[in-house]
Amino acid sequence: MEKCIGWIMAFLLIGGLLGEGASAEEQPNVIYIMADDLGYADLGCYGQEKIQTPRIDALAAKGLRFSQHYAGTSVCAPTRCSLMTGLHTGHTFIRANSPGYPDGQTPIPEGTETIGRMMQRAGYRTACIGKWGLGSAHDSGYAVKQGFDEFFGYYDQRHAHNYYPDHLWRNDQRVELDKKTYSHDLLTAEAIRFIEENKKRPFFLYLPYCIPHAKFQVPELGIYADKPWTKNQKAQAAMITRMDRDVGAIADKLRELGIDKNTLILFTSDHGTHGAAGAKDFFQASGPLRSIKRSMYEGGLRVPLVAYWPGTIQPGGTTDHLSAFWDMMPTLADLSGGKPKGDHDGISFVPTLLGDAANQKQHEYLYFELYEGNMNRAIRMGKWKGVIPNLKKDTFQLFDLETDLGESQNIAAAHPKIVATLRAKMVEAHTESPIWNLKSNGFNLKAACEATGIEMPNRNKK
Repeated sequence: MEKCIGWIMAFLLIGGLLGEGASAEEQPNVIYIMADDLGYADLGCYGQEKIQTPRIDALAAKGLRFSQHYAGTSVCAPTRCSLMTGLHTGHTFIRANSPGYPDGQTPIPEGTETIGRMMQRAGYRTACIGKWGLGSAHDSGYAVKQGFDEFFGYYDQRHAHNYYPDHLWRNDQRVELDKKTYSHDLLTAEAIRFIEENKKRPFFLYLPYCIPHAKFQVPELGIYADKPWTKNQKAQAAMITRMDRDVGAIADKLRELGIDKNTLILFTSDHGTHGAAGAKDFFQASGPLRSIKRSMYEGGLRVPLVAYWPGTIQPGGTTDHLSAFWDMMPTLADLSGGKPKGDHDGISFVPTLLGDAANQKQHEYLYFELYEGNMNRAIRMGKWKGVIPNLKKDTFQLFDLETDLGESQNIAAAHPKIVATLRAKMVEAHTESPIWNLKSNGFNLKAACEATGIEMPNRNKK
């Protein structure tokens, strides 16, 4: 009977019958956990054989595993911007990382519509705990001004490269540390505290962990200490297993508090593996997919997504529904009764979560761009994948992912009409930006400072 009630409530949510500000009894909690640089095949449930991830694998076995889920793009800041704003990177304000920008990454502008803002309007308590990467505590990207009641962690992505920092941030206040405390453990403790304090009201917890982004730092190597591997390979594996342990601890806490059946856990990665310390070849972190982060091939863009919601999501399922980060805004809108303000590029995948494939709307295409390195673009339409690996050369590659998942055979010459269609869709999806463009070789620092009201740094200052 309890399971039936859960399904009925979920279908009411799909139908949009819950208005903004629906009662707490009708709104599920949502915990969105995002690893950093975790490859598509870094989890046991996605084929990993060397690294142990029993707790996430258990969530997948009791929930739903997505086989064709995509990040916003293949590097940190823009993929997080896509997630937060519900826009693909042809429309986002941030389309690459920001070398030289003062005080961290280029911030999202004041008044940006974010998932956090939408969830706040729907009556949720919101928190971001982890790596933000969309501005600092002193500019328009400040997380508390962008829809989060609480923030704890790293604002600056470069700061987040160190797991033993001298400080973290709580909202706009520095929290001094002794450089001996493993920051990941603090993030988990903060996440559990937030859950405990908000157990009687609907909450949205965005938990962007830093693991397994290099540096290769971990308090102990655990089960990998005696492996005949390199030091960094042991650390890489131990970091992932430590994160897996803590995802399990969060699930345990929900059961302990009696709120597990009213809480959806989503676990994913911000893009493909970094490829270092044997992640690409030794651990086969990309699995059957080509390449790693910063590329537009599948290994840079396709990420794991595990959805766990006991009593609502049927256990043991796998879906090949084509989805991406920008789908999270409409998905959470359906679940919370919230309403996004302005345009977004997403399609809710709540029907897929509930096993209702017949009512699941589909994307015409997924589009990606990135202004780093060679600067590149990609598009996925059905089985077809189009890639421009270097925008300056503008060479178009075409792959049939049904027969060539590893993108090893460029068949563009054999399918000129398909190439023409995909190129036209790329033009349709792209909007020009003064900050991210070919003329400025990717990132225009002056334009970014002008757009965000920050003084241009004087690089000649001693």
